[in-house]
Amino acid sequence: MTGAIVGLGGARRNAGAALCREGVLVAACERERITRTRGQGMVEDGFPEEAVDAVATVAGVRATPGSDLTYASAEDRVTVPEGCAHLRYPHHYSHAASSFLSSPFTDACVVVCDRHRSPDVSVWKAGPRAIEPMGDAWDGPGFATLYGVIARAFGLTPQRDEHRLEALARLSAGGGPGSQFEIATVDGSRLRIPDDLTDRLQSAVHAAAGTGSLADLASGVQRRVADLLVDWLAGRIEPGSNLCLAGGLFYNTYFNTRIAEHPAFRDVFVPTHPGNTGLAVGSALAAVAQSLTSANGGHSEGLKAHPASPFLGPAYGAEEIKATLDNCKLSYEYVNDHQLVERTVDTLRAGHLVGWFHGPMEWGPRALGHRSILASPLSPYVLENLNRFLKRREVVRSYGVSVPEGEAARLFVGPARSPFMQFEYRVRDPDLFRHVVPPGSERLRVHTVGEEPRLLGALLGAFGGATGLPVLVNTSFNGFHEPIVCTPRDAVRVFYGTGLDMLVMGNFILRK
Repeated sequence: MTGAIVGLGGARRNAGAALCREGVLVAACERERITRTRGQGMVEDGFPEEAVDAVATVAGVRATPGSDLTYASAEDRVTVPEGCAHLRYPHHYSHAASSFLSSPFTDACVVVCDRHRSPDVSVWKAGPRAIEPMGDAWDGPGFATLYGVIARAFGLTPQRDEHRLEALARLSAGGGPGSQFEIATVDGSRLRIPDDLTDRLQSAVHAAAGTGSLADLASGVQRRVADLLVDWLAGRIEPGSNLCLAGGLFYNTYFNTRIAEHPAFRDVFVPTHPGNTGLAVGSALAAVAQSLTSANGGHSEGLKAHPASPFLGPAYGAEEIKATLDNCKLSYEYVNDHQLVERTVDTLRAGHLVGWFHGPMEWGPRALGHRSILASPLSPYVLENLNRFLKRREVVRSYGVSVPEGEAARLFVGPARSPFMQFEYRVRDPDLFRHVVPPGSERLRVHTVGEEPRLLGALLGAFGGATGLPVLVNTSFNGFHEPIVCTPRDAVRVFYGTGLDMLVMGNFILRK
């Protein structure tokens, strides 16, 4: 196999492409970020041309007919240009590859949980020789299907709206009537869901809505699902193993956290895109593994994971940003990094919202400091400003926060690291975060910042020096019902079309 490998994923919804060159993942991008059509898949054409062009540009390769590209995928609806090599891999195998081969581990167990894939659940043993299925095959519906049944009972569309159920559950401190709800039972490698579950849940939802305890019900029911999942994993995975998670279920940060906090597992890794969009990464890395096996005469000894940065999308330099600003006839400042951080801290302390646009775009659903909207957690109106005037959500909806990795344990209780905002944490001092954590809740998604993103780390340090709290509210840089911004022009449009007060784009500063 020669040339670059392009993996494709998200055929039905939120298509993406990822590119490996010389065996290393170097680029990844969702189609929606380019087309500006939220969640756009490949249903119409089977090929995410815009995302492929984007990753090819990032990697510095050609994606034109006749170019030396090999495509890889794990979904039936994916097609590639005529005459191009196309490798296909089993769906769950690609999920397992997406997690293990982008993890920091040399060996691990991998658990995949999605739905309607027959099986819905699979377990893999991964190491330097291979990624191989482990144990008995799962039979019937899995945990993701169960969570979809619950979401539907709450009036939500499975997959598309399930994050709203997780957000609702986060508004409760825990417990609640759902904690005693008979959800399902696990029998070996089978999940038994009662036939009357939907009817009973809908009745409970109706009753809870009338008493104002809907969040408590959501929290309790979600806890029951997590209990089933964690107990099954603890009995299935060898104690002391590293654990990689993949599949759409693990967009849920509550489930991830419950698993990560269980003492049976040494360490837990969740990739930036655990769902079907992440099959782009998994298929590309599976092709790399196959190439390695072929090069070693059929032996895969030396199969090695390469921890992947989430910053794999398009980037724009100072000249490109300036050209956009001049073309739009806008006034701006150009400052050095120190001045940029200083001015941003002053703006945040005043309670204003800042659009933060730097470097390569994030891959995945979370804002991780290159395409973010930032706010002060000390502002009394932070949730109202974000929910009512920016995101148009319920006023009580909470947001994730970013904190330096070394400060996380002082302020929060949870896993040691959460570089992709893949876990949630309990705040140690609820009063300190009273403007960010809605009444009745005590948990937040947390993004721990290490060496990258560098500039966000500097900003957190400066904000902490000025206020005593090195934490910023961090949400995705996008307008109402649209994808995260990609280009400088996207950022300018959202800045002037929303309630943002300041835009920091590279070393350029714009104010209203």
